Amino acid sequence: MTLPHKSLEAKHLPVMLNEVLKICNPKSGGVFMDCTFGGGGYSKELLKFESVKVVAIDRDNHTIKIANEIKDKFQSRFIFHNKKFSSLDSVASSKFDAIIFDLGLSSIQLDNLSRGFSFKSRDELNMMMGQTNTSAKKAINSLSIKSLKEIIKTFGDEEDASKIAKNIVKHRTINQIKTTDELVSIIKSSKKKNYKKNIDECTKTFQAIRIFVNKEITELIEGIIKASQVLKPGGKLIIVSFHSIEDKIVKFFFKNFSKNKSRANKYFPDMKSNLSLFENYKNKVIKATLSEIKKNPRSRSAKLRFAIRSKDEFMDPKDLREKFKYLTDLEKRIA
Repeated sequence: MTLPHKSLEAKHLPVMLNEVLKICNPKSGGVFMDCTFGGGGYSKELLKFESVKVVAIDRDNHTIKIANEIKDKFQSRFIFHNKKFSSLDSVASSKFDAIIFDLGLSSIQLDNLSRGFSFKSRDELNMMMGQTNTSAKKAINSLSIKSLKEIIKTFGDEEDASKIAKNIVKHRTINQIKTTDELVSIIKSSKKKNYKKNIDECTKTFQAIRIFVNKEITELIEGIIKASQVLKPGGKLIIVSFHSIEDKIVKFFFKNFSKNKSRANKYFPDMKSNLSLFENYKNKVIKATLSEIKKNPRSRSAKLRFAIRSKDEFMDPKDLREKFKYLTDLEKRIA
């Protein structure tokens, strides 16, 4: 079941749009990068200011038609690239005033049931965001019980990861797991119903498999490193995250590569130079207002952090890669 893209675009609401625009300050003009274009929410609002130019990126080829419509309207002020944001440096011909990441799934992905992101889907297991090497179907049917357990536990923080992994392997020895609703059934049969919790029993497992399939942690780390490389001095790196792993990475990056970094952090040894990627970081998390949450429940779990690029030359933040190597190594497991 594939829904028309226009209805999806209309339903997709950019999270904390007012807060993002306030940080960007497009009234003064500038060049901005929208690294997770989706339905074009941030890009379209920025382009309302005549002296603004936007470079947008999205790995999902379902967004190309929406991007072309914006391109027809704004011509030279809007450029779109159907790429992963880990390669954003390859499309940056100038420095940027602000770079935006919205790391959540878009309605374009969730509402197209044939893509297998939604629990409501009865179609083939997929979960591929685009330019992806493996599918959820292949991962579920190929990974060892140990790898499945580690992926579901680590990326989903699922307390019943062991039982879910065991039941997946048990099921697939009889019949290959082909559809999303089959996986939903296996997960639900592996968990005791907890009526005190507001989230669906499948949420954490689906999140974990999606992260693995799309190598989202590797993408995030490489994307934010390259974003800091192409920001102007004084430029803003704005990141909206939706789960604890993402926020942990973003917080570590901003906190430990800013001028007021903590030298006492045992994970971050003293640097030989005094160079810093960011100005003093205030470590303040911005969350959606109650009125926004009412209009857009998706924003409930969103956390917005931003940092301001320093005037120092770029240095590769090797300690960021090293700290989260256990996550990126897990994403390299072969399905």
